[in-house]
Amino acid sequence: MKVLETEWWTLALPPEWWAESEGDSILIGDRDGVGCIEISTLHKEHGDFGGEEVRRIACDESGQQLDWKGASLGEFRGVTGHCEEDGAALREWYVASGPMLLFITYSCELENRGMDDAAVDELLDTLLVLERRASG
Repeated sequence: MKVLETEWWTLALPPEWWAESEGDSILIGDRDGVGCIEISTLHKEHGDFGGEEVRRIACDESGQQLDWKGASLGEFRGVTGHCEEDGAALREWYVASGPMLLFITYSCELENRGMDDAAVDELLDTLLVLERRASG
């Protein structure tokens, strides 16, 4: 198992998965090319994200009218939903831990829907917050 470490969080990656940074996002995929995970990290300047706030952000930001359900991914809590868009099956998560919010999308072609769901769930459940280290 490899560990993907960003400035703010870590995630355990099975050997058959890869990760790369693209702009403000992290892309993660499996070597068979079935689908791709994209993770974006947002930070709140003051205070922590609350459950209702995360749900409101998900409803406001998602381009789809989704039936949001509660979600736990490792040390993060929030909501998840799924939909179809432009021939792709999408799963979305908006999850927070303290002042950090992650927006996560998994997408694959419609005919591959569900194929990687268990692997994606297992992978995302390894999300851990990195403690901020004092510099100096």
